[in-house]
Amino acid sequence: MEELSVERCELMYVHEDIVKKVEQEMPDDERLFDLAELFKLFGDSTRIRILYLLFESEMCVCDIAQMLHMTQSAISHQLAILKKSKLVKNRREGKTVFYSLADGHVRTIIDQGMEHVTE
Repeated sequence: MEELSVERCELMYVHEDIVKKVEQEMPDDERLFDLAELFKLFGDSTRIRILYLLFESEMCVCDIAQMLHMTQSAISHQLAILKKSKLVKNRREGKTVFYSLADGHVRTIIDQGMEHVTE
């Protein structure tokens, strides 16, 4: 088993200028928590698949369920999570509810992630 080598500082010297600069730029803990929660949403392949479908067109639950070979209930559950997190939005047309991406940021996040994993 290969051991990981961790580089350590030889002398205990804090670079105050670097530390102060980074502290000023660092978001507060609440904002970092919110960011971590956002990224957790992308940790579910069903939600990623739903978002990819919505890249192409707004769709209703029935259409998404058909495309993903899943139950409408399972899709509704995932859409509720995505909507609560402001990643998708919906509009009603008669009795049908259509879902779409909330804004361009969602596609940018997914595209950046895909670019990273395909490098």
